[in-house]
Amino acid sequence: MNKHLLILGATGLVGQQLLQQALQDTSVSRVTAPTRKPLPPHPKLDNPIVDFAALPEHADWWKADAVLCAFGTTIRQAGSQADFTRIDHDYVIQAAQLALKAGCQCMVYNSSLGANPNAASFYLRSKGQTEAALQALGFASLNIVRPSLLGGQRTEHRPGEAIALRVFSWLAPLIPRKYRIVPASRVAQCMHRMAVESGAGVHILESAAILADAVLEY
Repeated sequence: MNKHLLILGATGLVGQQLLQQALQDTSVSRVTAPTRKPLPPHPKLDNPIVDFAALPEHADWWKADAVLCAFGTTIRQAGSQADFTRIDHDYVIQAAQLALKAGCQCMVYNSSLGANPNAASFYLRSKGQTEAALQALGFASLNIVRPSLLGGQRTEHRPGEAIALRVFSWLAPLIPRKYRIVPASRVAQCMHRMAVESGAGVHILESAAILADAVLEY
C-alpha cells in the first residue's frame, strides 16, 4: 500500500495506459509523471514540467518505490540515429541513475521484441544496449518487457507502423504468437504489475508471454 510510482514517457502509447492504471490502483498513493507539457490534473498526480536533456538531480520525486520507463520514438521523429540514441538510450539511463541514487530499487523498462546489443538492426541494437546498461546499474529489481508491434491509438502519425498493423491484423491467425500485435494496455498491465510486486532480480517478459498474460512469479 501507499506506493509511489514514477512514470517516464507518460504521454506515449504505453505511457498513457501506465498513467491511467497507476492512478486507478488503490495501492498507489502517489504518481509522479515528469513531462514537457502539462497533463490533466489528478489528486494523486505530481506532474513536474521538465527538460529531459537537463533533468533536476535533487528533486524529491526521484525517491520512488518503482520507476516505469515507457519512452519511445522513431528515427524519423528524432531526426537522426544520434538523436534517437539521445532520447531512447541516454535519457533512460540518466533518469535511472538519478532514481537509483535517490534510493529507488525497482526499474521497469519497455523494450522491444528482438532487443540485442549485437543486433544488425540499429533499433534493436539500441534497445539491447539500453537493457544492458540498465542491468549494469544494479537495481535490486529490474523488469523488462519486450513486446512486438504495439496496438493502440497513437496521437502522432506513423505511416509505416499503421501499414504494418493492418497487415499483421489480416494475417494474425498465421503469425506465431510472439510476433502478433500486442495491445498497449496489456503491456502497461504487465509493467504495472511488475512495479507493484517488485520481485528481486532481473526479469524479462517476452511478447508471447505478454499476450498470454502470464502470471509473474518471483
